[in-house]
Amino acid sequence: MTQPEVKMPIRTARLADALTTAIVVLDAADRLLYINSAGEQFWDTSYGVVLKQGFTPFFEQNPILAKAVEEARLMEQVVTLREAELVSIHGQTRIADCTITPSPDIAGANILLELTDVERHVRISRDAQLHAMQISTRQLMRGLAHELKNPLGGLKGAAQLLERELPNAELREFTQIILNESNRLKNLIDRMLGPNNRPQMQRINIHEPLEQVRRLLSIEAEETLPGTPLQWHFDFDPSIPDLLADRDQLIQVLLNLGRNALQAMSESGTINPTLRLKTRVLRQFTIRQTLHRLVLRIDVENNGPPVPDTLVESLFLPMVSGRAHGSGLGLSIAQTIAEQHQGLLEFKQKPEAVRFSLILPLHPPLPGQDTHGQPHQETPS
Repeated sequence: MTQPEVKMPIRTARLADALTTAIVVLDAADRLLYINSAGEQFWDTSYGVVLKQGFTPFFEQNPILAKAVEEARLMEQVVTLREAELVSIHGQTRIADCTITPSPDIAGANILLELTDVERHVRISRDAQLHAMQISTRQLMRGLAHELKNPLGGLKGAAQLLERELPNAELREFTQIILNESNRLKNLIDRMLGPNNRPQMQRINIHEPLEQVRRLLSIEAEETLPGTPLQWHFDFDPSIPDLLADRDQLIQVLLNLGRNALQAMSESGTINPTLRLKTRVLRQFTIRQTLHRLVLRIDVENNGPPVPDTLVESLFLPMVSGRAHGSGLGLSIAQTIAEQHQGLLEFKQKPEAVRFSLILPLHPPLPGQDTHGQPHQETPS
């Protein structure tokens, strides 16, 4: 017999959907009465799925939570879990503070679950520290570049004058070496400074540049991974609205992330090399102290080797590379482009996957919000 659906009052539901705390309301048989938007994101599911199957599968994956709910029911008292490690339906681990309230004052309700993601405090603080470090490093690099360009320009000019005066063509070969190396150093300095052109913003469907990236990477994979076919996994949300961005710069960022993945899998001899592209919309997401109502997250994930722990904290700084022949500029430039779009790059790895995420606002930030310490939600994968 199908359980009749119990709905919260519209005003109450809207208020709960505005919260960044995950809210789940269950009846005595662990059937869903209500879950807010943050709850869907926390458990990586949808209202319809939980309504159909109930909450039992989540309790089976999280015995610590199931035991706490049972205790709250038996004792008829609020039970609290601190920094509990919980697993979503798709295996994503989250660290959360949980409050379990029995017999809440909601029609038909038996249990009220409130879950607060505590990882976001560390994430927001870490992002702020890394951003400050990146700004300081870029200022240092700009100063260094200015000091290098002056003598480099003089060296190049002197080589050009010397070349005109040399009667012997064989000697001019040496001045050509000086000029070529001077140009190479100038190009390196310019790359260290990052992109200096302002983004040419226009409305784009993000899946169009992603398709261009896929085509380019498929061609490059034939050379980077000879004899080993690259496996592609796509997980796109077709409902994502158009994004205001510079199409070419986004392609540059995504190509850089994809090429890094191909090279890492090639150098490590990864069996069944796999590249995964995923798009999702996240709600109530904080980017450097600014709360955005909606953001787009683009994941570029591969099954190559993990990034060494010694590089994780400095991964986006210039001249930092985990590869013997890497310049250490690609990720720094990609982060600069993300920042020019008011977004950021994030990095996360598990034993079986390395993931870089490009996060970009879909709408202007919420007005009048001081977001320091405010929660930010991330759709687990």
